[in-house]
Amino acid sequence: MNKIKKSALGCFAGFLIVFWIAGGIFYYFATHPASDVARPVIVEITPGMTLKKAASLLAERNLIRNAFSFHLLAYLQNKQNQIQIGEYELSASMVPGEILNIVTSGKTVLHAVTIPEGYRITEIAALLAQHELADQNELLLQTRNRELIQTAGISADSLEGYLFPETYHFSKYTTEQKVVQKMLQTFKEHAETPEFINRAKALNLSFHDIVTLASLIEKETGLDEERKLISSVFHNRLKKNMRLQTDPTVIYAISGFDGNIRKKDLSIDSPYNTYKYSGLPPGPIASPGLQSIVAALYPSETNYLYFVSRQDGSHQFSSSLLEHNQAVQKYQLKIVNNAGS
Repeated sequence: MNKIKKSALGCFAGFLIVFWIAGGIFYYFATHPASDVARPVIVEITPGMTLKKAASLLAERNLIRNAFSFHLLAYLQNKQNQIQIGEYELSASMVPGEILNIVTSGKTVLHAVTIPEGYRITEIAALLAQHELADQNELLLQTRNRELIQTAGISADSLEGYLFPETYHFSKYTTEQKVVQKMLQTFKEHAETPEFINRAKALNLSFHDIVTLASLIEKETGLDEERKLISSVFHNRLKKNMRLQTDPTVIYAISGFDGNIRKKDLSIDSPYNTYKYSGLPPGPIASPGLQSIVAALYPSETNYLYFVSRQDGSHQFSSSLLEHNQAVQKYQLKIVNNAGS
């Protein structure tokens, strides 16, 4: 009997020693960083990746000392099902508990992308795809999402003009719908203010008209000092029921535009052809910046009805057709003639 007791006690003592050693090893692995190297490492947790696979990945990248200990740590903290997809910035100098908190927080790496003023939806989608932040076709579909359009109170078939040009920060796994919603929300915050809405009403224009007009201004000039002058030309023409006759709207109507606008293009049958139809086109032709929106709302007080490019980025403005034709002769035809001589 004594021998049995001694044997049992010996086994129990051996178990305690093994448990103590295992516990000590686990404690060491769970509380000590893999190294003192603080260099950031981007780790991507992909869809469908299990905790076990994530722990193995972290060990392979030398960010933790032991995958099993990390796996056990997650269970002890009841975070075994909280690993979230995304890219995470980690370093080997972090203790495993800190790494676990990060990969279960959803605070993923954000990538900056700047949407330039004057970009069309198709260009925005291509830019985001280039940065691997969206599927191009899916983003285009979301810009025609009827629910998003109706919720935003926009009277159009797409969100063209309402994706605000700004620098954004998206994760690699931000959905296309959330990307579009963020851009639309930014537009509302910057442009759809009570002051601007009331000003549009004072001009007897809808806010959709203002955004449309702002997009024309945006495409016509890159000079801030000219925006309100360009706006005055369009406002003056609208008041006189003159056709706006602006090339960017024709270009918008041309499928597969090759960079050259031809005389025959000016007769294309499209509601966006402002050489053929009076008034504003059905909707914006690009995303206007805030300065163009302000210019559309607060045009300069002028008698200008025409403008022509000086071929240096600026424009010559005229109040009469005679003046305009003289400007065309000076800045356009003269250059053509000189080029041919």
